[in-house]
Amino acid sequence: MNIDSSSPGVIRLPSAAMVKTSTPTPTSSTAVSIQKRGLASKKHKRIIKMAKGFRGRSKNTFRAAIRRVEKGLQYAYRDRKVKKREFRKLWIERINAGVRQHGMSYSRFINAMNTLGEEDKHEEHHEHEHEHEEVIRDGQMILNRKMLADLAANEPFSFKAVVGVVKMQSVQK
Repeated sequence: MNIDSSSPGVIRLPSAAMVKTSTPTPTSSTAVSIQKRGLASKKHKRIIKMAKGFRGRSKNTFRAAIRRVEKGLQYAYRDRKVKKREFRKLWIERINAGVRQHGMSYSRFINAMNTLGEEDKHEEHHEHEHEHEEVIRDGQMILNRKMLADLAANEPFSFKAVVGVVKMQSVQK
């Protein structure tokens, strides 16, 4: 760097042709040491990867991304519960529509379905405490709402048979 005496306060930098360039070798003292950040980098990369597809700085910068990712995870947690709730409502609507075609209301149908297997429930309660799927007990089949809704929508004749069995059992009791 030279100071030009002709114009005060002007500093003249050396041109690119004047600068010596050398390729640093691992043994030379001019080699740049690369520092590994470790855990922080992994955390940042993971968050930025989770923020893929977000808009604005949220996809690029860690500070913005971590806020958006955390909020997204909160929404995901909440909406897993909402999804179950919405599907249950949909199944109930489908069953109600199917049952009303056969002259019964949803509440009476479900009540009759629940009373079908009550005698067996008391005997086998400890064996099937956590089971929500369909269960066959002594020739009786207890169906959950998902199965009933599927039958009502896709298998109208099978659903009619189920409604007929429930009606017969409810009339007998």
